[in-house]
Amino acid sequence: MSKRDFKIGIKRRDEFFDELEGIAEGIDRGDVPVPASERVYFEDARTFFRHITPRRFDLLEELHRCGPISINALAKLLKRNYNNVHDDVKALESIGLVERGEDSRYAVPWDEINTSFKLAV
Repeated sequence: MSKRDFKIGIKRRDEFFDELEGIAEGIDRGDVPVPASERVYFEDARTFFRHITPRRFDLLEELHRCGPISINALAKLLKRNYNNVHDDVKALESIGLVERGEDSRYAVPWDEINTSFKLAV
């Protein structure tokens, strides 16, 4: 897995679809869109913090540091219960922050994760 950057943002549903509409209109005018960065948006900060808990953030850091590893080995490294680590890895995989390799080991392929929050909507 090659190293990449990932963007996390907070964007209301209507803002997300407005952005997509703007991109589609630009394509219709013949504009070449900027290459898409890998990203995920959450509708609000509370949803973000339900997905990115302190334990999951620790897991991301450790997984990035150690490289591809099985969930069992990661649980032992973190000194955490296997089932809890499994659930956390699967949750992070579902939003794209963790990837599973062909060898069934998990990794964080991001060198940098950028997160932005709007304080006023």
